[in-house]
Amino acid sequence: MSTVPSSNPLRAGRRLRAAPEPSTMVIFGASGNLTHRKLVPSLYRLFLDGRLPPGFTVVGFARREWSDDDFRSSIHEALRAAELPNLDAELGRAFLSSLFFCPAEFGDKSSYASLRELLHQKDKERVHSGNRLFYLAAPPGTYERVVQGLGESGLVRSGDAAEPWTRIVVEKPFGRDHDSAQRLTAALRRWFQEEQIYRIDHYLGKETVQNILVFRLANAIFEPIWNRDHIDHVQITVAEDAGVERRGGYYEEAGALRDMIQNHLLQLLALVAMEPPAAFEVEAVRDEKAKVLRSLRPPTADRDGSAVVRGQYGAGVARGGKVVAYREESGVAPDSRIETYVALKVLLDNWRWADVPFFLRTGKRLPKRMTEIAIQFRRPPLALFGSEVARGLQPNLLVMRIQPDEGITLRFGSKVPGSTIRIHSVSMDFHYGTSFQQRSADAYERLLLDCLVGDATLFNRDDAVQMAWRYVDSVHRLWDEDASEPELYEAGTWGPSGARRLMDESGREWRRL
Repeated sequence: MSTVPSSNPLRAGRRLRAAPEPSTMVIFGASGNLTHRKLVPSLYRLFLDGRLPPGFTVVGFARREWSDDDFRSSIHEALRAAELPNLDAELGRAFLSSLFFCPAEFGDKSSYASLRELLHQKDKERVHSGNRLFYLAAPPGTYERVVQGLGESGLVRSGDAAEPWTRIVVEKPFGRDHDSAQRLTAALRRWFQEEQIYRIDHYLGKETVQNILVFRLANAIFEPIWNRDHIDHVQITVAEDAGVERRGGYYEEAGALRDMIQNHLLQLLALVAMEPPAAFEVEAVRDEKAKVLRSLRPPTADRDGSAVVRGQYGAGVARGGKVVAYREESGVAPDSRIETYVALKVLLDNWRWADVPFFLRTGKRLPKRMTEIAIQFRRPPLALFGSEVARGLQPNLLVMRIQPDEGITLRFGSKVPGSTIRIHSVSMDFHYGTSFQQRSADAYERLLLDCLVGDATLFNRDDAVQMAWRYVDSVHRLWDEDASEPELYEAGTWGPSGARRLMDESGREWRRL
């Protein structure tokens, strides 16, 4: 079965050269929210588009006493809630018939024996390949038990090209600090080779994120100015208008720094800052990303104390109504010092980006949900048309919008019509929806297909994960030494005043969203 070419030109050739082979996907934590809201709806969309291989089979593994029909019924409800088509037609019935369930306990050896027997049976009946994709959609605390269960039950193959393939997908968080990430990697590497491990970050599956490299490297006009000589600074913003909702217990363990900075924002930074790879091949791309993360300058109290800001939302107005403070959320300690907002000034110690600050910010209970990368260029060295004319002119700005409205905006100066010279900033806009007039694939659709094809380009390699954690750990150490409380900010505002001071001290300002 052939695949449909990706709308990303850089990856289209790769899609055409490789179609997913028949395989079975085992989802650990199949009764959970991620499975029902993201994974199975994405698989169903791939099925409707004809991108899944013949005989593709999904096995759910979870602590529920469900039959196959119970599992299918729960998935049917999830697909209906997602308003997906053809559920009660032949296509929908065919997809649901590919779903099976294995009632299990993550630490129970007999559960893995039952799984092995079920996989063997379905391989004879449907798949006929022995290829298996294991997806860890369960709580992170169960990862090591699941990996051990798979390894000891003989369900992991060596990765030899002559054998059916075995791959494992690991959802974030990849540990909670550098040491725990190393322990998780050691547990994985006991049974899996690095090339079999797919550490997934759904942000890297978003269309505009993938387009960063295409924009830079497929257009000769941008790469020559993509450096410290022409760029003044970069802002990366991931804003959420929601609070912690029902995830208070998880957030008390993670906080915004671990939950968002360590993976999403540092990955976006790496894509913006990386050197062009020698070839668009998996390891060449991942090598360049790792070099960026290796060049992160850790903050120190004597030098960069003001370059790290943390906040926590208080009560206020958000999403059109009054909301409670973080400390009043379910599962949150009444004296919690966990941050729900982080702003950082990040410097890279490398040739291309020396002295160019990358400003990162993320927070909950902000005025809107928005993710973007804003690249501000330096001002012209000479006010050629006079200081009065140039006074109101804004610097050139390139904005890559990742959500909710994917696209790219370029701001530049233009002469206002008339007999005198007046300059005004104008923008050119590109929107995915209006330009291509087709549905942009969901991030999980793209990444799941990559897992099935065996393309790890958009997945995190162990060394990159370790270096990101080293940077995040250095920020945590700074906070521990300081022993101060996070600065409170009113829900529905753009964060604590410290974030504004961070930019003021740098002689810059946050972009209005």
